[in-house]
Amino acid sequence: MRIMDFTCRHVEEASALALAGYEEERRHVPGLPAKTDIPGIRELAENGLGVAALEGGRLVGFLCCYPPFENAFGSTKARGVFSPMGANGAVLEDRAAIYAAMYQAAAEKWVQAGAVSHALCLYAHAKELQHQFYLYGFGCRCMDGIRLLRQPAAVLSPQAAQSAKQQESRYEYKELSTEEWADLYPLVFAMYRHFQKSPFFLNRKPPQKEEFRRLFEEENHRFFGVKQNGNLCAYLETAKEGENFLAQEEGYLHVTGAYCLPECRGSGIYRRLLDYAVSTLLSEGYTHLGVDFESLNPAAYGFWKKGFDIYTHGVVRRIDEGILEKK
Repeated sequence: MRIMDFTCRHVEEASALALAGYEEERRHVPGLPAKTDIPGIRELAENGLGVAALEGGRLVGFLCCYPPFENAFGSTKARGVFSPMGANGAVLEDRAAIYAAMYQAAAEKWVQAGAVSHALCLYAHAKELQHQFYLYGFGCRCMDGIRLLRQPAAVLSPQAAQSAKQQESRYEYKELSTEEWADLYPLVFAMYRHFQKSPFFLNRKPPQKEEFRRLFEEENHRFFGVKQNGNLCAYLETAKEGENFLAQEEGYLHVTGAYCLPECRGSGIYRRLLDYAVSTLLSEGYTHLGVDFESLNPAAYGFWKKGFDIYTHGVVRRIDEGILEKK
């Protein structure tokens, strides 16, 4: 096996490998939409940071990434690189060994570009790849999930029916109007405070009030909320955007914000809020709802994996920054 620079001449074979990897994951997660091609590979070939693995003149693997960016994960002082879904792939035979060799070559390029935070998107059911990157010092940080939209199942048990009746009298579920942005802002601020707690330790700055108001008024963003006695206690934000190429799919929306006040958790109101949003979106012709979340946020991990099928793991390594100072 020979590792070399990834160039435009590899794009056609790489696209076939990327599509095969996606189809392999679809066998585990049938809710993923069908694809005939994987977009964006040609653009990634132009930055010179990718590598190709060849055997007997045949492409058996490739690993590309976005150009380096500052402030990796929005809360660090590290320069990072990220290989998104579809930007890496390999044949099934000896796949872990191929990825190991490709990362060794690609990582040298990334460090030379000053990137000390390395992140890759791997499919959730590619367990041998996750193990290989674990051996290289990577850990899981992010996950993508998808939900094929159907009407939420009806409540069947008498106890659950009684609970639902009590919920209806205590809580109001609705899509929030643009005039309600100021009522929602304290929950958004509380969400960012929640991010700072152990074991998450994410210290992103919340949007300023005027910035949030402008976001609220954009057609692209929609906000669903739960009110108790007229006061918001939970919200769900969706948008026509996402962390990977599935956001381009017709009928797809992505969860871009979510929070429930601690005193209201465990009551079932957030599941009902999600059901309300799903019913609304389904009536408008949407077919898929996606979400991405940090697996090191226990509240998010515990909730989203119940109603969504996980199809990617984002693995991350932070190398020793001192290597940049070597002579």
